[in-house]
Amino acid sequence: MSNSSSAAAPNFNSDRQVWASLKEAIAMSSGFGRWRLEQQLSEPTSARDLDVLVRRYLRETLETLAY
Repeated sequence: MSNSSSAAAPNFNSDRQVWASLKEAIAMSSGFGRWRLEQQLSEPTSARDLDVLVRRYLRETLETLAY
């Protein structure tokens, strides 16, 4: 029987890589740039700032689409 924690570890790393790629693609998109200008937000200064902004952008975009 395999250990579930060791089996999940590669998936976790893969998920992190996928999120990093998606975050980068979203940050480079025209929609994100326009949203940032509308929100009067400056260029993110750290990876953490970018993560927070992309998550906020996605949340607000999905909330808008839900209506």
